[in-house]
Amino acid sequence: MAKNVLICDDAAFMRMMIKDILSKNGYNVVGEAENGAKACEKYAELSPDLVLMDITMPEMDGIAALKKIKSSDPNAVVIMCSAMGQQAMVIESIQAGARDFIVKPFQAERVIEAVKKVIG
Repeated sequence: MAKNVLICDDAAFMRMMIKDILSKNGYNVVGEAENGAKACEKYAELSPDLVLMDITMPEMDGIAALKKIKSSDPNAVVIMCSAMGQQAMVIESIQAGARDFIVKPFQAERVIEAVKKVIG
């Protein structure tokens, strides 16, 4: 059965790119969110198998959203994405419960490798 994924990024073209990569590889994109607050709402509504979460977003950033999702569902599986290879943010998101980290610009193989590693 296809795994359900929620994509959270403030850039529509990034969501489209990730959706394309995942769909071509048999994953089911069940929702998209343009900020962390929306990601938390959509997570509660859709309970996806995986969330791909950008770090830098308006309203609520990805790390705050990750913490909120993890507090409501400790088993949530989240992979963080960011253009900034900032060590501190990577460490903070892993400590907050993220399973992996993908750096933009994405390479399709890296996205799929990370997703397969955490949800199969």
